[in-house]
Amino acid sequence: MLASIIIRTYNEEKHLERLLISIQQQKISEVDSEIVIIDSGSTDRTLEIAGDYNARITHIEKEKFTFGRSLNFGCDFAQGDYLVFISGHCIPVKPDWLSTLIRPLIEKKAVYCYGRQVGHNTTKFSEKQVFKKYFPEQGKVPQEGFFCNNANASLNKSTWLKIKFDETLTGLEDMQLAKRLVEQGQAIAYVADAPVYHIHDERWNQIKMRYEREAIALQKIMPQVHISFSDFMRYFLSAILHDSVVARKEGVFLRNIFEIIMFRLMQYRGVYKGNHEHRKLSAYDKEKYFYPK
Repeated sequence: MLASIIIRTYNEEKHLERLLISIQQQKISEVDSEIVIIDSGSTDRTLEIAGDYNARITHIEKEKFTFGRSLNFGCDFAQGDYLVFISGHCIPVKPDWLSTLIRPLIEKKAVYCYGRQVGHNTTKFSEKQVFKKYFPEQGKVPQEGFFCNNANASLNKSTWLKIKFDETLTGLEDMQLAKRLVEQGQAIAYVADAPVYHIHDERWNQIKMRYEREAIALQKIMPQVHISFSDFMRYFLSAILHDSVVARKEGVFLRNIFEIIMFRLMQYRGVYKGNHEHRKLSAYDKEKYFYPK
């Protein structure tokens, strides 16, 4: 049996080598593994680094890139029975990351799994709170609902062959696929014991754009979604309050308050811009998805 570790890349030289070293150091006896790079036009040392670590490399034209299409390209190119997705700016925390992440697939307890994400030493304080909300310390196999995230995930190739990623979405292709699987009665697993450091080295405007495109995609996944200006203000202020309380408890409030305000402002500006002009979301679903924990 073979696990294909699929990495989407575009100018990922900053963290890619650390990721590939960590993959090489994985302790796994259940399957063999290969590294697959699906690159969308890198102009830095990404491809050189990938070649140094014997990765199999394929390409997608930058003009044809969508998150779902690039993954479909990579999955088609991969030779494995299990497809493992990890972002080019994520680094596994443990040497048994791969073994733990695919175990629910091998044991047939789920067809699609995702692992925990945690902040690194450069991660913005508020993003660490986002990780804590969506990636708790306790795993669940199988889980309820269809939340999933391909920055750290695994999928049966046989499942992918039957139900591929949506190539039209601006993001959240993982949640959309998971939703379709759940509707078919398939199981999704959250594996907290397979964590990765997720390192977002983003400028403020890039954070806004990320949340904006995810909000646009969410409209297709949860078509009842509508975020009003009052929602934007409430979520923004509540998130700042939540983060400030946590920062005070940790004794890091003063050095993080500006960053807290800016991150949450960019987050919810992106959500509002990408989302507010469309359909209404039930109060329960809206609170669950957007309100800080």
